Amino acid sequence: MLSFFIRRFTALVITLFVIVTLTFFLMHAIPGSPFDVERTTNEAVTQNLKAHYHLDKPLPVQYAAYLASLVRLDLGPSIAHNPDTVNSMISRGFPVSFVLGIVAILFALISGVALGIMAALRHNRVIDYAAMVAAVLGISVPNFIVATLLIKYVAVKWGLLPVATWGTWKHVILPALALAAGPLAIIARLTRSNMLEVLTQDYIETARAKGLHPVTIVLKHALRNAILPVITLVGTLVANVLTGSFVIEKIFAIPGMGKYFVDGINNRDYSVIMGTTVFYSALLVFVMFVVDIVYGFIDPRIKFYGKEG
Repeated sequence: MLSFFIRRFTALVITLFVIVTLTFFLMHAIPGSPFDVERTTNEAVTQNLKAHYHLDKPLPVQYAAYLASLVRLDLGPSIAHNPDTVNSMISRGFPVSFVLGIVAILFALISGVALGIMAALRHNRVIDYAAMVAAVLGISVPNFIVATLLIKYVAVKWGLLPVATWGTWKHVILPALALAAGPLAIIARLTRSNMLEVLTQDYIETARAKGLHPVTIVLKHALRNAILPVITLVGTLVANVLTGSFVIEKIFAIPGMGKYFVDGINNRDYSVIMGTTVFYSALLVFVMFVVDIVYGFIDPRIKFYGKEG
């Protein structure tokens, strides 16, 4: 097991290093600078600002300094919102994005698995067709379109929930539904296809022959094997939901990470863009690391050692 952790942790560090390197050099390869966004027309002031943020130094020197700051978990100052720092922005915005993302992924996971099971158990029936049509729509329609429709009908026309902003549990529902639509559809389709395959296996027929209750067969025997690919997918979906919330947060005026990231792009704020990118990349890699471990515990055929690790 120790060798498994070491290999996975080494892969995590290498992946993060590559992401940080690509993000840094791609950001500096983009034409323009943070001081071109109508902050000043005075060349002397611009040069002083570049010197203050060490942007006048050669690129390799800037890169080495940025790596050193990352080792100290310092993501740097915000150029557009001085004296604010990227760390403080993340500490304010991430809890909001996290709550929104967790609610969305839990709703997508529970509803998607339930919908997939019902569709598999009612194969080629009305429920199956309706579930798959809903799944196709969920995958095809972008979440910002779903958000717009929810605002128009649920919030404005019917007045059931708040239109935007953040504060109470009611403000979480609409953006969470908009974020969950795509992942829910993917999970439902994957669960359905896996359940259809598992339900034809010999051990399921044996369980039926023993007279086990259908609910026991589905939940205890069939679902455990059918859910494994879904668990693998959840790691990616969590990252997609959290990063996909950028647009949704902007639509619903939610003070999460999306607000800072979008503002950072508009202001060409190097520190904010790189900091949020690195932060979410680290989150994604960590989630995938946890998924690898959980997958191994759920499926006894997977070992933490030897060639299978």
